Amino acid sequence: MANYGDATAKHRIPVIDRMMDVLGQLERRESGLTIRELVIQLHLPRTTIYRILNTLQMHEMVHRDENGAYRLGRRLLGLAAHVATGASEVDLVAVAQPHLDRLAHELGEGVKLSVLDKNAVLVLAAAQGKREYALTVAPGQRMEPHAGAASKLLLSYLPETELAPHLGRPLAAYTAKTTTDPHRLRAELARLRRQGWAQDKGEMVLSIHAFAAPVFDTRSEMVAALSVPFLAGTDPDRMEDIRLATIATARALTTAIPGPVAR
Repeated sequence: MANYGDATAKHRIPVIDRMMDVLGQLERRESGLTIRELVIQLHLPRTTIYRILNTLQMHEMVHRDENGAYRLGRRLLGLAAHVATGASEVDLVAVAQPHLDRLAHELGEGVKLSVLDKNAVLVLAAAQGKREYALTVAPGQRMEPHAGAASKLLLSYLPETELAPHLGRPLAAYTAKTTTDPHRLRAELARLRRQGWAQDKGEMVLSIHAFAAPVFDTRSEMVAALSVPFLAGTDPDRMEDIRLATIATARALTTAIPGPVAR
């Protein structure tokens, strides 16, 4: 919880502090929290928690699922896309969206732009495909970083000090295709970095495959992964078309980025 006893307390608005406490708790629990759980964790009255959540939900800052748990809302992603800590930093979503839209139109498949966000991979931007059976993609989706084309590619460019914590915790097996041995995964990440692109053959869901390619800023730092998911059983020639188009679009986006991107 926020510290209300500091020297600047008289210039603060307590209800906003409490709202930030609520958002902070939701940030830590991807599966969401109920009102009861928030009351216990924050030691605030139930009516206070309810009013805060109701107001946040009206502004799409949180959303409530069918089980009564509240999660961070999609509008936060839109706000985050416009955050810059310096004038030289780039609005990545604004630069990327035309490229995502163009690729989705070209292939007819959904297209995603993903970034590492703490211990998860976050879909920062997306474009919907119009092809029959195109998979639905949406900003705000969060995934584990050890499975999937975009996720593994993002890990592969991390320095050792940042990679080690990801490989040091238990790696969940979502399908028989998921790599859960940290030594095997480390070797695979090194191969993907040399290769310059990644493929998912059903690591999160057996019926969903994908290709991903890295996006770099002007410092030559990888800042995002561009990926295209598609259904298993896709014709090999079309798969190759998707792979090449994914790589080409990632390179075009890299060229279009005018400066450094905040991590």
